[in-house]
Order: sequence, then structure tokens, then C-alpha cells
Amino acid sequence: MSLSATDMGQFDATAMAALVRAGEVNPTELVDDAIARLEAVDGTLNAVVTRMFEQARERAGEALPDGPFRGVPFLMKDFAAEVAGVPFFEGSNFLEGYVPTVDSEIYRRFCAAGLITIGKTNLPELAIGVTTEPRRFGPTHNPWDPALTPGGSSGGAGAAVAARVVPMAHGNDVGGSIRIPASACGLVGLKPTRGRGTLAPHYGDILAGFFSEHALTRSVRDCAALLDVVAGPGCGEPYIAPPPARPYVEEAALPPGRLRIGYATTTPLGDPLDAECVAAIESTAALLAELGHEVEEAAPAFDAMELWTKYTTLLAALVAWAVADWARRLGRTPGADHFEAFVWAFAERGRGVSAAEYLLAMQDVQAQVRAMTAFWERHDLWLTTTLGQPPVPLGTLVYAGDPFELRRRMARFSPYTYLANASGQPAISLPLHWTSAGLPVGLHFTARLGEEATLLRLAAQLEQARPWEDQRPPVCAGPAVPSPAGRRS
Repeated sequence: MSLSATDMGQFDATAMAALVRAGEVNPTELVDDAIARLEAVDGTLNAVVTRMFEQARERAGEALPDGPFRGVPFLMKDFAAEVAGVPFFEGSNFLEGYVPTVDSEIYRRFCAAGLITIGKTNLPELAIGVTTEPRRFGPTHNPWDPALTPGGSSGGAGAAVAARVVPMAHGNDVGGSIRIPASACGLVGLKPTRGRGTLAPHYGDILAGFFSEHALTRSVRDCAALLDVVAGPGCGEPYIAPPPARPYVEEAALPPGRLRIGYATTTPLGDPLDAECVAAIESTAALLAELGHEVEEAAPAFDAMELWTKYTTLLAALVAWAVADWARRLGRTPGADHFEAFVWAFAERGRGVSAAEYLLAMQDVQAQVRAMTAFWERHDLWLTTTLGQPPVPLGTLVYAGDPFELRRRMARFSPYTYLANASGQPAISLPLHWTSAGLPVGLHFTARLGEEATLLRLAAQLEQARPWEDQRPPVCAGPAVPSPAGRRS
């Protein structure tokens, strides 16, 4: 196969790895192609903040593990997961000069799967926010319209995958940070069940298991196969998810059966949904009924304002902890001039949360989670949109002096995603709708604890019924229209 005559953007990671196994292309060629793709679009997108080109080329020339993604180019999010010898920022000037000496376990698992990392992606400072506009590196632009946000906090990952730089990229999620950019960029984004993977060796958990690791992908089968790579506890984990019955890549190939699905066109906090989001939900509900599922308008019953208020109290404590953790690790004294105003204001709020207040807030969140999850005694899935709006202009979701007001703007933009973090349930965003202006709207499905298999089976069925593989943004590495070969070869 001649790469000069082939658009590698037509292939998902599974197909790309199959080409390597068949000897039609080698890992060095794939890495060089991905680097060229990145350089073609990143002047517009600003998705990748640290390049690992030489390390990637060196690794591509070595004997790679015979994993499911042998030779496939990849990107790491520059947050939580560390790569030894590669500068690490978490979007913050406070980490300037920090170079990890130990790989995070998830990075080791990605390497064992045969993935080759070519760089690290942009995110908001300390991953706080639903847009990717850090002072340290500048904003990432959405490939569907560079004037718009790609979402956050895994916004650099979302922009790069949507623009066909790589077929998938690492992301993590404490309030929607995988699923928000998946919706804004037209991708598949799964937040796994609490305890499905590991944060070793640096952390046991982050915020009582609200935080999860996975990735953004273009295809459901890649999402499933990479979950097989990520899944599994390390030593001494504080939470361990129920083990799957079979590999997730096998689950994605099975029919979902007849599912009971409730859907809602209102938000828990009572904020209005954009008309395009309402249309997306209604259209998807109709499609699900056509596919034979039992579909009804229904939503969990709980005190949404109580959950949101106490959740943001916990997030404030999380930001204060993150600042204190890095101060201790780096031996530095943090100050307001080291951080963006919103991050520092949030940290100040968190420093005012006593231990008793923190535990009471966690107790109150858990009480609302118990009320909320009663819904899944009667339904297999809950359907909403991932976001309350299509992607909005850059600058819309940045700090303007009032931390509470910004948090409410964030909640209106992403009214659902944090609920699955609080409950620990798996949830997925699927690119099933495009607006009249050609912008993606993700549809969000939440399943029972431990039931990623249900999500993946349904996602594969919907991918077949309403395919998105040929949707390409205007800012795209490669031809605007895929070649006839198709990415499923």
C-alpha cells in the first residue's frame, strides 16, 4: 500500500492495526503520516501542546508488542496520566519544568496494546472547565468551526481525533470531560463504570471514584477494544468494578436485545435545551422505537439543585487538593499569580471547605444518587443529549469575575454528564445528530453500574442504523470526502 496515495483518515484504529498485521503498512509509515497530519492542521486547531515525534519514530522502529493496536498512532491527554521523560503541565504554569520519571499505569497499558504516542493534548488548567482555553497554551479550536469550543476538558484530544490526526486519543472524565468534547467534535466518548480501570501509581482514586480514564474514538469497535486495554484493577484499588462477562470488543458485536429506554427533553436543573438538542432527542427516540426498543418519556426523580450544589462543593475541594498536591510534589508555594483567576477562586472556595463539610456534601450527593438510580430499576438506559447546546463560541465559557455564575453557565452547557460521575455509572456520547449549520450534537446514554456492555451493544446498533463515519469537519487532515475503500476493510 502506498501511503502517498491513501487517505489513512478513512481507517479507524482497528482497521489500521489490521493493515499492520497484514504487512500492508508499517508502524513507521503510520507515525510519519500522523505527524504530517498533525502539522497540517494544528496551526489552526492548537490541539497538541507537547510533541513526542522523535520518541514515536524510535518506538515505531522497534519490536512492538503484538497487541490489538500494534503500530497505531495515538495521543495522550496532558492530565493525570504521566509519561516518563516528557514534560507535564496539566495546562498550568505552576507545573513549569516538571518532567515525570515514572509512567502511569494506563500509559503502560496503552504501550502494551501496541499504540505509539506522538504527543500530548491541550486541556483547561488542571482540567477545570467544559472548554479548552488555558492561559498556558491558548485555546483549542473546534475543527467543525474554529470559532467554536471543542469542549473540555479533553478538548485537544477531541479536536485531533475529529480532524483525523489519529484515530483515537486518551481522555479522562470527572464531570463529563470525555463526553463533552465527544459531543462538540462528533465522536464516540465513553465514561466507564467507577473502578473499571486504575490511576496507579500516582493515585488510588480522585474524588471518591468520580474520575475515570478512557478515550475518544471515531468508531464503537475502537471504543470497545480500547476499554479491554484500559480495564482491570491495579494493586490495592479503592474501587473495583464488576468484571465483564466477556471482552468488550465481543460485546460490541452482539445484538442489544429489546431495551427499556427512558428519554428526557428537559434538564434536571430546569435550564432550557437548545431546539436542536430537543430535535436530536426526539429523532433518536423515534429511531430506537423503529429498532424495536421500548421507549418512553421518563427521567430520574431526585433533587437536582441539591446534587449540583453539593457536587460543586466537592469540586471546589478537588481543586484545592490539586493545587496542594502539586505544591507538595514540586516543593513550591502556590500563589494567585501562578494560576488562572477561576482556578484560584475555585481553590480558595475549596480551602474553605472543612473536613466535616466535605463529608456532609459527599453524604448529600450519595443520597441524591440513591434517589436518582431508582430509575434504572425500571429502565435499562436513560437517553438525553450530552450537552444542552451545540458547541458555542470560544470565550463563552470563560471566567468573567463571578465563579458561581460561570459554574451555572457550565451547567447549562453540560446539564447531564456530571450525574454519571456522581453515581459511578457508565455513560456514552454518540454522534447521532448534526444541526442545520452542520455542527455535531451528541446523544448521551447512561446505563446501570457495570453495564458498559449494554451501552456498547446499543451503540454498535445505532452506528449501523445511523452511520457517522463519513462525517468530516472542514478542518481535516486529508480529503474532505473519504476514498471509496472505506474504513471497515
